[in-house]
Amino acid sequence: MSGVGFLLIGKQLIVREAKVDDIKQIQLVRNSVTENTLSDPNLVTDEACEEFITARGKGWVCEIAEQVVGFAVVDLKENNVWALFLDPKFEKKGIGQQLHKVMLDWYFAQTKEKLWLGTSPNTRAEQFYIKAGWTAVGRHGTKEIKFEMTYNDWVKS
Repeated sequence: MSGVGFLLIGKQLIVREAKVDDIKQIQLVRNSVTENTLSDPNLVTDEACEEFITARGKGWVCEIAEQVVGFAVVDLKENNVWALFLDPKFEKKGIGQQLHKVMLDWYFAQTKEKLWLGTSPNTRAEQFYIKAGWTAVGRHGTKEIKFEMTYNDWVKS
């Protein structure tokens, strides 16, 4: 399972498929974020994370010196981006874009079904998805904006 490497200020970052052994570090990143925080960290269990990266879809991590600094997970069953999060110390360095690209390239190689995600309004995540070509299509639940990406929009980007 080889990864895609890139440099960040002289440090080697690797984007590779997530493994079950990464879940503890994935949870640390998920619970370190300052936007789109979980009201209860116990809502996203290790078991749920394992199911999403091994059975429902696939996940990727970005690591530096074997430390996970970001991750992305896509769900093929619900055609949904389950997660894309970075350790706040590593934001605005292109890591999210790398994870996003690897995830969407893989997803659209599996299916041409429209992909969706939900994120909180007025956040950096909302701006990230707009810049990445996602289309806002309404609300997801009561607190999130729903975005969609089609296969045709992805291959044009």
